[in-house]
Amino acid sequence: MLARIQTLYLFLAALLATSSMFFPFWSFSSDHLFIISDFGASRLADTTYTIACFTGTVFSPLSATFALAAIFLYKNRSLQTKLILAAMALFSLDLFSGLTAAHFMNQHFLALGSTLSHSPGSGFYIMLPEPVLLFLGMKGVKKDEKIATAYKRL
Repeated sequence: MLARIQTLYLFLAALLATSSMFFPFWSFSSDHLFIISDFGASRLADTTYTIACFTGTVFSPLSATFALAAIFLYKNRSLQTKLILAAMALFSLDLFSGLTAAHFMNQHFLALGSTLSHSPGSGFYIMLPEPVLLFLGMKGVKKDEKIATAYKRL
């Protein structure tokens, strides 16, 4: 279990998903600094923005949990592959919800007529290597399946 390279890839993906929760995803600065983070989003009256921020708090921990669970399911490679695919889908949903929240926050400030500057935060950059690591983990699982299938033929 621990001697396989996909264990490292999946652990790093889970670590990145977990650490991205504690850093700001996007920041806006006008009169005050407003940040979008999984557990520390600014409060605005827009319900779409609130929903987008809430879904981000759900997708990041689930993505990390699925990546960690896939490490320990090394005997059931088909379920391991499904969990890695689910973690990839959750990553996509997490990224989409964060970008949606940033868009609606930008629209809110533009509707108020305030001048602002915005930029992605470190949480955005931390989560970007996650799908690559999940893909490499899946590639390692497929390689294990190929080796196991060849061994069964003997």
